[in-house]
Amino acid sequence: MPLYRHPRRSGKTTLLSQFLNTGSGRTWLPRGPARPRTAAGCRGTAGSFARGSLSSRPAWGGAGARAPPPPTQRCRREPPRAGRVPPDWPQRGGLGKVPRREAAARRMGGRVGFFEVEILDWKTKKQLCFLEKVEPNATIREIRFMFHKLYPQWYPARQSIKLDPKGKSLRDEDILQHLPVGTTATLYFKDLGPQIGWTTVFLIEYTGPLFIYFLFYFRMPFVYGLDERFPSSPHPVVNLACICHSFHYIKRLIETVFVHRFSHGTMPLKNILKNCLYYWGFAAWLAYYINHPLYTPPSYGKKQINFAVIMFLLCEAGNFSIHVALSDLRRSGSKIRKIPYPTKNPFTWLFFFVSCPNYTYEDKVVFDQ
Repeated sequence: MPLYRHPRRSGKTTLLSQFLNTGSGRTWLPRGPARPRTAAGCRGTAGSFARGSLSSRPAWGGAGARAPPPPTQRCRREPPRAGRVPPDWPQRGGLGKVPRREAAARRMGGRVGFFEVEILDWKTKKQLCFLEKVEPNATIREIRFMFHKLYPQWYPARQSIKLDPKGKSLRDEDILQHLPVGTTATLYFKDLGPQIGWTTVFLIEYTGPLFIYFLFYFRMPFVYGLDERFPSSPHPVVNLACICHSFHYIKRLIETVFVHRFSHGTMPLKNILKNCLYYWGFAAWLAYYINHPLYTPPSYGKKQINFAVIMFLLCEAGNFSIHVALSDLRRSGSKIRKIPYPTKNPFTWLFFFVSCPNYTYEDKVVFDQ
């Protein structure tokens, strides 16, 4: 049996080797630990063959053993290192297919030159327009104006732009490249109908109660059916109630022009009737009983009237303070909504207990009348 001399341990001997090889004059060492198999089925690595440590000897020490594989052969293909993923890997089955133009833009650094926007009707799915060379940072507001140039009858406030026909409308500040669309975006248009500004809505809502109240205050013939055209009430408290009612709505008209700030610019014109029905109807109901010919003054006389007037003025001051506090939360032209908190003004401390103190004060104003 031929003896094997390990190339790395040829200069060392052990007691066992001396005992087994006594008298032979040769040193025998057991083979080292098993090495991993290569693709050719041999033991050892490509590096060991490259160094020539086993290139001149059979792997098992016998004649006719297989020759070692070439140094360049590997056992299997190594996976790509982290961070070396090809830029077009989604097209190879990574996360689904992407448009060829978008994949090319990603290879160039993620920059897309222009977008193409297709606008369809939300009901018929008919193409209304096709916008070319739209900037990636264009907002929905700018797209509305582009659409308005092609269709002047649909001004921006009348347009509802959506990603899905049954989805929510996009906001004006939404940016095109941040939306879940490709370089060719498909949007859906819905006509909201004729619009009216919120400032105009409030002016109509608060002007109506002033004139409606006077119809009952002057006791027009078609209201109570009296023979005299302009009869007057014999009770001074009726005149005081008319002054307080008029003061309240005049204050609201001034706040509408100089204090209020609206998050939405317009409202559908068809809703104006529903909004006015509450204010106008409630003013008519209140004025009918206060100015009725059978009306009787308060039971407790001047004490009750004076207390009601003091509470009315305090609640009006509180209502005005809350409106100013809410107006300070939003800058002019901004749509950011913030949570209101009490300030140094004592009338705003009602925020500790309710979320809308302006309506709490307003309900107390009506109750005092």
